Amino acid sequence: MSHKVISFHYTLSDCDGVVIESSKDREAVSFMSGMGMIVPGLEREIINYAAGQKGRVEVKAEDGYGLIDFSKFIQVPRESLPKQDIKEGDLFQSNKSPLPFTVKQITDTHVVLDGNHPLAGEDLSFDVEVIEVREASEQELAQLQEMIAKAEAQAAQPQQPAEEQPQA
Repeated sequence: MSHKVISFHYTLSDCDGVVIESSKDREAVSFMSGMGMIVPGLEREIINYAAGQKGRVEVKAEDGYGLIDFSKFIQVPRESLPKQDIKEGDLFQSNKSPLPFTVKQITDTHVVLDGNHPLAGEDLSFDVEVIEVREASEQELAQLQEMIAKAEAQAAQPQQPAEEQPQA
């Protein structure tokens, strides 16, 4: 299977049209097709774009950052957080997850943290402009596969038992 390297600019908006993020005024984003580097719903559409082509791609939550997984909600004692002056929407990093936890609910004694991607459950809209499309080189493919294999091997290693301590 051949893989394409696609470079593009985007503006990401929520279902109400509120801009969440944009690559304008930055370097274009590049990814290799078929490697899971961007959300599936966006990749599925722009792999058919030609250089210079612009368009809007609507991505349903399940084809974006996924639906909300309620098993990723955890309740922790409030005193276990690194700071006490917290509010709903604050983000905390954990030593157990690459994604931050979002504060969803606060009581006098506990805090509910959400470990889903911050955009999970959201339908999204991407305004894109494809800058370049080319075939991936064998060297690029080999390098990416090596990086993926290393990351998978690292993730498969048993973790030292450690209490999950969210960090600000």
